[in-house]
Order: sequence, then C-alpha cells, then structure tokens
Amino acid sequence: MGKKVLVPVAHGTEPLEAVAIIDILRRAKALVTVASVSGSPVVVGSHGIQLTADCLIEDCMEETYDLVVLPGGIPGVEHLRDSTVLADILKKQVCQDRLYAGICAAPAVVLEAHGLVGSHRVTCHPSFKDRLKDRNHSNLPVVRDGNLITGRGAGTAVAFALSLVETLFDAQQKKSVETGLALN
Repeated sequence: MGKKVLVPVAHGTEPLEAVAIIDILRRAKALVTVASVSGSPVVVGSHGIQLTADCLIEDCMEETYDLVVLPGGIPGVEHLRDSTVLADILKKQVCQDRLYAGICAAPAVVLEAHGLVGSHRVTCHPSFKDRLKDRNHSNLPVVRDGNLITGRGAGTAVAFALSLVETLFDAQQKKSVETGLALN
C-alpha cells in the first residue's frame, strides 16, 4: 500500500509550491489527497491561478496520513491556520509521531500558531522568521528536524518536495523522481 499524503489548500495558496509538492509526491507514487479548507473544491491561489481539490478538509478528519504538508502563500496560510479541522489533523499527526511539513510562510503562520514548531529547527520565508517564537530559524533551503520538514519558499519548492520524497520513501525513490524530472 502506498504512502498517504494530505496537502491542504485555500484561497491564496501559493500555486507553485502546491503544484510542486503534489506533482513530485505523485511521481514518487504517494497517494496524495488535496483538500480545500475554503468550503469549495475550487480555490483561487495567489496570482489568480485556480486549483481544484480532491475534497474538502472535513472529508479527511477520520483518515490517517503518513505526511501532512502545507504549501505557503498569503492569505492562503492564514486560511489554513484558521481551519479548526486542519488544526486537529495536524495535532493528531504530531501526537501519532507522523511526518508533517510546511514551506514558505506555513511554518511561521500555521505550525507556530498551533504550537507545532516548539524547539524544532526550521526554515521559512525570510519575511516570516520573526514570527517564530524560539528563533530556531535556519537559512537553509530545506530543514528536517525530527518529524518536521520545512522549506524556505517558492524558489526551493522542488528541493523541498524531493526532500519529502526522500523522507517518506528513501534516497533511491528521490533519485528516481529526480531522474524523471531531468528527462522531461
């Protein structure tokens, strides 16, 4: 059985980050569910780009995921932060010692707001690093500390997604996806 991944999206999600995460994880054969927190499967990301989710976040409450990964984008991350259903899913993920991740503003705006960063070392978009309480900020493009994986922003979205593949599967699966990307 494949690895199950949840990617929540909202109005204002950064589409480059969301699509890179979804595409690369699906190339790795992860079972990716894209769930809208905006009450409709169609969300308008930043720059007016429409994304169509597989379902609404409420449909995901009873599922167990190997990884929950949050794309960034303003005001998308604020909508993710304000979803009580997503907050419950993220807290369950942490309590069950499962992987969770965020890129760009998501670590500072969503994960920090719900107490899910703690003493973990993280990276995020530089304009949001002051929102991290413990100031365990790194300028690296991708940081993994325990079960938390974070990425800096849109410019590092592919590297971030490949790191998710390596963490979820292994280095060989990451290499296979990288090779496929280079050939296309």
